[in-house]
Amino acid sequence: MYTGQFIYCGKKASLECGNVLPLSSVPEGTIVCNVESYVGDRGSFARGSGCFAVVVSHDDDKGTTRLRLPSGGKKTVKSNVRAQIGVVAGGGRTDKPLLKAGRAYHKYAVKRNCWPKIRGVAKNPVEHPHGGGNHQHIGMPSTVAKDRPSGRKVGLIGARRTGRLRGVKKTAQDKD
Repeated sequence: MYTGQFIYCGKKASLECGNVLPLSSVPEGTIVCNVESYVGDRGSFARGSGCFAVVVSHDDDKGTTRLRLPSGGKKTVKSNVRAQIGVVAGGGRTDKPLLKAGRAYHKYAVKRNCWPKIRGVAKNPVEHPHGGGNHQHIGMPSTVAKDRPSGRKVGLIGARRTGRLRGVKKTAQDKD
């Protein structure tokens, strides 16, 4: 896309980068972005920088379309949901390292208060359930039940299993 480009929306819009079309009028194998999950929700899939989804197949009998999302998973949506043709700008943004704390500070300052991440064992006992003690150790099981009160719910919440993952991991592509 470029400055001053005309963007056309609707069933009759041509299949060009930037135009918004219903998935029913998009051929299989087309790269799309900003795909709606429900009709009229203004887009919810493949919106991050450099992201795109691929139209895998159409099922005309059910009126659905199968997409391959940036995560690698497949999703079935209604064929009358809209999508923008092309790839979101800003691909490769995460390839360059931040290199210094100041860049990380300014990156997260505009987002939300989630940096720096301080470990619970490095804190005092009044600040975190894992804090305190003469050595930095948790001193209790790191797993905690889902129904514990909010101040105690730290660590591995409602864990089905813990420890190192052993064996071959099944991915979404292997299951299909």
